[in-house]
Amino acid sequence: MWSAASLAGLLLLGWLGFQVNPTPFPAIPGTAATPSSIPLPPNLPVPVKRFYRLIYGERIPVITSAIITGRATIRPIPGGPTLPARFRFIHEAGRNYRHYIEATWFGLPILRVNESYLDGVSRIELPWQKSEGNPQTAQAANLGLWAETTSMPAVFLTDPRVRWQAVDDATALLVVPFEQAHETFVVRFDPTTGLPTLLESMRFKGETDTHKTLWSNGLLRWASFGGVTLPSVGTAAWADDGRPWAVFTTESIDLNTDVRQSVRAKGL
Repeated sequence: MWSAASLAGLLLLGWLGFQVNPTPFPAIPGTAATPSSIPLPPNLPVPVKRFYRLIYGERIPVITSAIITGRATIRPIPGGPTLPARFRFIHEAGRNYRHYIEATWFGLPILRVNESYLDGVSRIELPWQKSEGNPQTAQAANLGLWAETTSMPAVFLTDPRVRWQAVDDATALLVVPFEQAHETFVVRFDPTTGLPTLLESMRFKGETDTHKTLWSNGLLRWASFGGVTLPSVGTAAWADDGRPWAVFTTESIDLNTDVRQSVRAKGL
């Protein structure tokens, strides 16, 4: 029989394994294309114009792709333990994405997540769940695509399908396409720094849900990536959970590389 001391030791060992951060994924090889640019559009809402002038000035780069790499803490099972993880998100700007996440124990992968949203179809591969073509997850994935576009916010001005609507000096609505209709984020800005702090939207939480749940994306910290100030720490949370299920720390953002094959691959 296991003694109390043995069980306590095993529990301690398990806990210690989840305190070890994984090494980051390797850097992306290749050279990014030099982006073209457009003038800062006129008639933007007050906080939106302030934000874009702050990070880009009067010229907005045309971003076609992004590879976002970093580390995270995640709770893949509601109410379950928080796991250290590393991630790579690959985006064809405003169109498609692929997520690859590894949760780790003592830095070793114990859970791999492959998730994609390609040509309007959502696919999820987890050890306990596989899903493809579900309409609720497609709506959720589309919102995820646009929430992650905060790592390349120029796209919100260069994509003609996207529009901003004024609310007040610290809030604006971000309207993004979804299938033949649209979805809306409420974007809140820090009146002191001028940077966005929170995106809120109504999102399906599960495949069989008939009602949407408030979904929040916090932008906690910003840092310089390639000379541009972009989000470095962000959270994802459901209103009925009480706390974020994920905290993502971005360590590199590679823009305008050729992702036509990698966005449709699997794994790293």
